[in-house]
Amino acid sequence: MNDTGVPLIEARGLVKRFGEGEVAIEVLRSVDLVLEEGARVAVVGQSGVGKSTLLHILGTLDRPTEGEVLFRGEDVFGRTPDDLARLRNRFLGFVFQFHHLLPEFSAIENVMMPGLLQDLGRDEMRERAGAILAEVGLAHRLEHAVGKLSGGERQRVAVARALVLEPAVVLADEPTGNLDPSTGEQVAELLLEMNRQHGTTLVVVTHSARMAEKLGRTLVLNEGHLSDGAAGPVEGLV
Repeated sequence: MNDTGVPLIEARGLVKRFGEGEVAIEVLRSVDLVLEEGARVAVVGQSGVGKSTLLHILGTLDRPTEGEVLFRGEDVFGRTPDDLARLRNRFLGFVFQFHHLLPEFSAIENVMMPGLLQDLGRDEMRERAGAILAEVGLAHRLEHAVGKLSGGERQRVAVARALVLEPAVVLADEPTGNLDPSTGEQVAELLLEMNRQHGTTLVVVTHSARMAEKLGRTLVLNEGHLSDGAAGPVEGLV
């Protein structure tokens, strides 16, 4: 918690259903979660149980059917859509398995995008983007079109983009799932280093037992319920 005693993120009674009536599928069932400033958390579970859905709700990319998400004590879904977009852009960073970069733009232009969406100056954002790309080991790739970078380099650009505005929390959905083991290890270490250097809260959906171990706290999603730790091996976690 911060010095006010208020958690960074608190989810209360999250329920998420898809469909209606007898064919409705409930993927989240009364999920509660408290994330403190600087926390590192892995979310694990079998494929299709709703891990990405939970991440999207925490990141305000989706809304729960029931329940609420508080960011520093404020109900985020009580905001107007424009205010919610501003909160998301300023305080939340996202890293996905498929990086969603703009292939026709250079590495530095991709990393500049979040700031430009906030109407920050191009010179300021170019300086900040260059600095964070150097921090992730890509100072020599600033002007390369991301379509010409390796998979590991593109994922590092995605991490830099997520961190360029120094968000309070980074939500990562299988950030190493599309990479070879060696490159995946590098990206995992990069995320952990950003947590150590900047105090960024990390929430990582992963099937990697090694990455979950590195993060320290593991939350298991099973049949819609979220619990701390695993009673035993989780199917699909390797």
